[in-house]
Amino acid sequence: MVEYIAFYLPQFHPVPENDKWYGKGFTEWTNVAKAKPLYQNHYQPHVPADLGFYDLRVKETRQEQAKLAKDYGLTAFCYWNYWFGDGVELLQNPIREVYNDKEINFPFCLGWANHSWEKKQWDKKGSNELLVEQKYLGVEDYKKYFYTYLDIFKDERYYKVEGKLFFIIYSPLADEEIVSFINTWRNLAKKEGLSDFYFVGKDMSGVNKDKIMSIGVDAVFEDNTLNIHHELTTISKVLQLIKRKVFRRPTVFKYKEAIKYMIDDSAKDENVIPVVAPNWDHSPRSGNNAMILDNAKPKYFADLLKETVKTVRSKPRSKQQVIIKSWNEWGEGNHLEPDLKYGLGYLEAVKKSIEEIYD
Repeated sequence: MVEYIAFYLPQFHPVPENDKWYGKGFTEWTNVAKAKPLYQNHYQPHVPADLGFYDLRVKETRQEQAKLAKDYGLTAFCYWNYWFGDGVELLQNPIREVYNDKEINFPFCLGWANHSWEKKQWDKKGSNELLVEQKYLGVEDYKKYFYTYLDIFKDERYYKVEGKLFFIIYSPLADEEIVSFINTWRNLAKKEGLSDFYFVGKDMSGVNKDKIMSIGVDAVFEDNTLNIHHELTTISKVLQLIKRKVFRRPTVFKYKEAIKYMIDDSAKDENVIPVVAPNWDHSPRSGNNAMILDNAKPKYFADLLKETVKTVRSKPRSKQQVIIKSWNEWGEGNHLEPDLKYGLGYLEAVKKSIEEIYD
């Protein structure tokens, strides 16, 4: 059975840290609302439709998101989780509120976004100033992290693969300590009566699979969203660089062409989870430094899903996961959530891909 797990950004609510770093009331919507077209027929800004410019502190918003996802065939949300070490974490409230709301009947899981934050992360005019550092502090800290979320791991809604708790590590090779982190959590899961973890590490463009698997994860997710850039000739790459650096123009590819490189033969591997993106436009965050997949129509996304489903269905039923990047990365022009231009088009593509399996 093909299962769609969508990345979920828990950034759409004000927090004191963002108020301090970026100004009172800052959320990702600040960038989205300021976005402008950078060239002729450039689709910006992306304006949310059904859910509006929502605030994740609002219960009804979280419930409606879950309902939309379930109605259109998604299997689970993967909430990005920002644990920096020694109890320092950010944007943790949305998953806490979802856990506390038993009316939400939709699976969830966590993805550890283990990277430092610099000011430029959410602001195209930001500097390399370090805002909060990702630290790897050893076994006692990994225990603290585990027990902070033990109640969530024990929730029956937590998404599992082969009975194991699905947990993503964004940068699995960032530090040698991650091996200790994985081993510590496996031991704690056993101690607490859990079924073990199904750890999944990010493999950008499929170049480090063996190395990532060797640290003890169960699978990798292969993010080829922007692989079209690697397929350019040397001359084309130089021209793109000149265009960006000299003429201050974004790097633009046609989405219809880009999807040809998102899924490759490695997606047939039982330990590789393919990643599909409905759209991509980083310009709300990075302006003219952005990479953009232009003209990302839902019908092209539907074509991508059709090919992806065909690929993963050749695997055992328990290995037929597909990651969708993303549910709500509006600042990256990367979302399934409805907008004013395409409405429910991307969600309808997901639903159609599931229905076609049984036709």
